[in-house]
Amino acid sequence: MYNQSLDIAYTDNGLSLIFRGELTLHNISKIQKKIDTLEFEKDKTVLLDLAKVVLLDSAAAIFIYNLEKKLHSENIESEILCDDKDLLSMLALVKLQKSRYDKKEEPKKRGVLERLGRVVYAKQMLFLQFIAFLGELFAHSFHYLSSLKNIRYKEMLFEINESGVKALSIVAITTFLIGVVVAYQSAYQLKMYGANIFIVDMLGISILRELAPLITAIVIAGRSASAYTAQIGTMKITQELDAMKTMGFNPYKFLILPRIFALMIVVPLLIFVADIMGVIGGMIIASVDLGISATLFLDRFDDVIAAKHFFVGIAKGPFFGFLIASIAIHRGLSVEDSTQSLGTNTTKSVVEAIFAVIICDALFSIVLTKLGI
Repeated sequence: MYNQSLDIAYTDNGLSLIFRGELTLHNISKIQKKIDTLEFEKDKTVLLDLAKVVLLDSAAAIFIYNLEKKLHSENIESEILCDDKDLLSMLALVKLQKSRYDKKEEPKKRGVLERLGRVVYAKQMLFLQFIAFLGELFAHSFHYLSSLKNIRYKEMLFEINESGVKALSIVAITTFLIGVVVAYQSAYQLKMYGANIFIVDMLGISILRELAPLITAIVIAGRSASAYTAQIGTMKITQELDAMKTMGFNPYKFLILPRIFALMIVVPLLIFVADIMGVIGGMIIASVDLGISATLFLDRFDDVIAAKHFFVGIAKGPFFGFLIASIAIHRGLSVEDSTQSLGTNTTKSVVEAIFAVIICDALFSIVLTKLGI
């Protein structure tokens, strides 16, 4: 075992600190106390002689680095004397790592264009990630649907029950109230012109074609999108997804595709229920406020409301369901290892799903109107 010591030699050019033996965490405190008693002159050079050092650990290397840094801060020149490659490598490694941590970027004010550019870039990268997710999703979908044996019927039925059957009451109540509100507000205007019967035309087209599909999709986005993101995100945090991959289970086959197909199936069914409840709500107000009986209302409804309006509303369901599920699951897969990230992505999934549904509905309206449907 080597002893450690520090010799101090004064020369004409400055001061030499001659280290000997082993420099480790256990003995650098004694050397530090000895160095603290020295007075360094600014016009002299301090030589750190490590030629007789036989062992240098990381703590001692950090000590040498800090000593050099202290001398430099006092405008005192320092120089290391060492021929051992291992010691020099240790010193170089510590200097590299410490310099990274010591660098402090001065905070600078970002201009409006820079902030805007950063936001646009972040949104662009998120969009590209979502497109990549869709590409992988469609690739797995082709394999998933290539054989009936690949379809996970049990998981799909479970998700239909969770996302559809359990949401039936809230969708029915919401669209019923929407029908009541729309009919009540319209009745006041129609009575002024004696056009009471036209409330059937307005309610039929607006509810079947637009309101029922849109309200249903928004309710499902708020209810199921958050659930999907929270479920997938929690499984990612707890590394259940990694465990599934390790055991040879494909997350797309067992988790993602059953949820997406379940929502694509159940949303049109919920829209059908929403159509019925919305029309019933409007029919009640028409009877109470405008004196239009249920028989007259239904006869007029059958005469003036074309079946295409009903089918257009139902046809929107699979598209809305796909958008809601895919956005929610993508947000779930984007969750990082923190509960804060889980909450943030859950909130964003709901907002983005509702926004996507509204955009999709607007595109449907424009295209179908141009086509005369």
